[in-house]
Amino acid sequence: MSDKNNHLVIMAGGIGSRFWPMSTPECPKQFIDVLGCGRTLLQLTADRFKDICPSENIWVVTSAAYESIVREQLPEIPETNILKEPCRRNTAPCIAYVSWRIKAQNPHANIVVTPSDHIVMDVKEFQRVVTSCMAFTSESDAIVTLGMKPNRPETGYGYIQADLSAASVRNKEIFRVDSFREKPDLATAERYIKKNNYFWNSGIFIWSVNTIVNAFRVYQPAISQIFENLLPVYGTAREQEAIDREFPLCESISVDYAIMEKVEEIFVCPASFGWSDLGTWGSLHEHTQHDAYGNACIGNNISLYDTHNCMIHATQEKKVVVQGLDGYIIAEKDNTLLICKISEEQRIKQFSE
Repeated sequence: MSDKNNHLVIMAGGIGSRFWPMSTPECPKQFIDVLGCGRTLLQLTADRFKDICPSENIWVVTSAAYESIVREQLPEIPETNILKEPCRRNTAPCIAYVSWRIKAQNPHANIVVTPSDHIVMDVKEFQRVVTSCMAFTSESDAIVTLGMKPNRPETGYGYIQADLSAASVRNKEIFRVDSFREKPDLATAERYIKKNNYFWNSGIFIWSVNTIVNAFRVYQPAISQIFENLLPVYGTAREQEAIDREFPLCESISVDYAIMEKVEEIFVCPASFGWSDLGTWGSLHEHTQHDAYGNACIGNNISLYDTHNCMIHATQEKKVVVQGLDGYIIAEKDNTLLICKISEEQRIKQFSE
């Protein structure tokens, strides 16, 4: 059973088009069915929390340009829970806004914040870990971040260095954070994974509403003052006008720099539930079931011959035949077809312009 004080915040304002030609600035990857399962990444994110918090406690922070898409894809959440940023200011102002908004409604709220475009393969384990961490934060002033146990020297993720010498007394799976580390070069990443106390930073945070609001008051007083002053308008017809006026005044800064690297009561819960931030076609290939030749196919009418280690995404009504390729991305959407070496994926942006 979900707890009435549990709230979910989904950050869905990104404009990433890394899955071009499927994703575009008008419809970024969080709003598309990347996995070919009939649910978008945003919908899958909300689905994972259905037994953790009630639908009326799900909040989505997004751009005003995407409000209608969010309403269409998540009709079960109240329209007033779709918070619209007038401009992009990174994750700290985003989280501050929704935190004060939730506090105005429920000062006893316990919150999990998650990006909208990640995938989780083992949903039951994910739910167990999140529920355990939320129980921890509901009874303390702690901030908990989920650290993913690394299985390769990944240079695309930030890392969390944990102090594994002693677990928390109240939860043996939770440890203090020693430091946050930027995305490393390959040599540094290889050094990290040889140790057992470095974890990928998932960007999933858990805290009570009072803990995060107080952290902003201490470490980001300018940002906190903006949203503190708006307490009288939250939930009223004047809210959006006030946010449109005040939100652009916030410094553009990530919550990692603004809060995480400064607070003392910061903890990590090392976990393993098949997580990926799904930032590339290559990462989708890694997390999708392969055939005997290393190919990952999403679509119902795909035939492969003498083809190896490819990522094929073709879900529209057409026949796709691939012969003689090794290590390629093949993706189609509407009137656009992409054929690109996985090793050259970083060049897709220039192809799409």
